[in-house]
Amino acid sequence: MGFFDKLFKRNKEQQEQKDALDEGLKKTKEGFFTKLTKAIAGKDKVDEEVLDDLEDALVSADVGIDTTIAIINRIEARVAKDKYVGTSQLNEILQEEIMGMLTDAPSNEFETFDLPPGKKPYVLLVVGVNGVGKTTTIGKLAYNFKKSGKSVILGAADTFRAAAVDQLTIWSERVGVPIVKKEMGSDPGSVAFDAVQSGLAKDADIVIIDTAGRLHNKAYLMDELGKIRRVISKKMPDAPHEVLLVLDGSTGQNALEQAKHFTAATDVTAIAITKLDGTAKGGVVLAIANQFKISVKYIGVGERMEDLQVFNKAEFVDSLFNLEK
Repeated sequence: MGFFDKLFKRNKEQQEQKDALDEGLKKTKEGFFTKLTKAIAGKDKVDEEVLDDLEDALVSADVGIDTTIAIINRIEARVAKDKYVGTSQLNEILQEEIMGMLTDAPSNEFETFDLPPGKKPYVLLVVGVNGVGKTTTIGKLAYNFKKSGKSVILGAADTFRAAAVDQLTIWSERVGVPIVKKEMGSDPGSVAFDAVQSGLAKDADIVIIDTAGRLHNKAYLMDELGKIRRVISKKMPDAPHEVLLVLDGSTGQNALEQAKHFTAATDVTAIAITKLDGTAKGGVVLAIANQFKISVKYIGVGERMEDLQVFNKAEFVDSLFNLEK
């Protein structure tokens, strides 16, 4: 494949991802902008009534009370400073304020799945309650990392449910990557240890380890997570290199509650938000990023394996405010 063929393929894939993002956020932006349009209808400036309606629109999109208040306060400050802000400027101001609250993922390239140098294998521990799309997210991560040229090993450390091991095995076969697993009831720490050991022996680029679908009110499960981390660090002192919390965007404020408990119990370093394509609650991305100051690294905007995307705040905000798509 020649240089221009590769460039064309990359540009085509990038456009497909942007189209998927636009489609995935469709329900959120349609609901939000319907209320926003009503808020500014017949108005020529941003006044108290407009701000009240804007607040309602943000809360309805599950931006969250705290984050909504922060946005409204910032807009009020700008209105007071500039003396006159027309409603035509409101979209622009909103975009700027939302951009300011979001944190880019470590990789700012919209279409890439990169890994930091000097950490091989890169050990990624994935946590989250059952039903949020954790196993599916792991499968999609494996696919995308493999597609980007990385060698991947999966670790099935959710040994509390036979179905969890079976599901991850299906994903390993579907993607075509090896998996380290043991029978149901085995020590999760031993599975994680063996997965890392296998990654080292095979010179793999990344080891992705599944963990039990821990309910945030089950202390013993959180303790088990701590044990897994300690066991991994015995094999690789600086591992795990990343703890990825998977949250279901369609659950709105419940996702915030899960994030609150998980971040209190363990050192979550990044967040993946799934199922944004099936909900009008996409504002939860902003709420989570603002409240916990943790990078939203991946977002799920569809069923395809390519629809798990590296989060890019500029692309996200642009899509959210682009009503033409």
